[in-house]
Amino acid sequence: MRVLVVEDDEDLRISVSIELASTGLEVLSAPDLVTADAVLREDGFDCVVFDRMLPDGDALDYVQHRRRAGWAVPVLFLTARDSVADRVAGFAAGGDDYLVKPFSVAEMAARVRTLCRRSDGRPSVLRHADLEVDCARRAVRRDGVLLTLSDKEFAVLEYLAIRPDQVVSRSDLIEHCWDASADPMSNVVDVVVKRLRRKLGQPELIHTIRGRGYRLGAYGPLS
Repeated sequence: MRVLVVEDDEDLRISVSIELASTGLEVLSAPDLVTADAVLREDGFDCVVFDRMLPDGDALDYVQHRRRAGWAVPVLFLTARDSVADRVAGFAAGGDDYLVKPFSVAEMAARVRTLCRRSDGRPSVLRHADLEVDCARRAVRRDGVLLTLSDKEFAVLEYLAIRPDQVVSRSDLIEHCWDASADPMSNVVDVVVKRLRRKLGQPELIHTIRGRGYRLGAYGPLS
C-alpha cells in the first residue's frame, strides 16, 4: 500500500513517514502542494495525508478541486483547526478523515491504514481458519487468544492474510513490508516468519513453499 504525506513541518513529516513505513506501507512525502501535485500525477496511491495549511495554500481547496475532477484517493487531513465548522468543511471538501494537532502518531497510522483498505474494498478484519487479523486495531487472535506481534511481524502476517492460500515470494514481502534500504538477499524475511510461526503456535499456518516463498493456509504445503 502506497501513501503520500504532505506536510511543511520537516520534523513532523519525517516522524509521520517513519511511523507509516514501520507498519509496512510505502511512503512518499512532499513539503507543499506544488510538489504533491507533481507526485500525484503518478497513479497507485492508496491514501494521502494532507496538512491543511501549507506554504502555497489550503489543502482543503486542492482536494476539493481534485474531487470535482473525479479523483477518489482517500484523504486524511491533519490540522490545528479544531472547530466543528472546520471539521465539517474538511469532510464537505472531500476529506475522508480529520485529525486535530497535536495527535498520536500511532493513531494517525491506524487511521491511514483503515483508509488504505477502504480504497481497495478490503475488509478491516481478515479471518482464516481460527486466525483473526484486525487490521484497523492492529490486533491478532488465534483461537480467540490475543497475540503480541511486532510491527514487522504484523505487516508480514497481514500481507499473507490478504492472500490466503496464495504463494507469496520473499521479494514480494521485502517490497511491501520493508523500506527501500532492505537488502533483498538478506534473511530478514525468514527471521520474521520464524518468529511468527512460534507466536501463532500449532497447527502451523505459515508454510514454506520450497524455491517460491510462503503461503498462509490451514493445510500443509501444496506441491
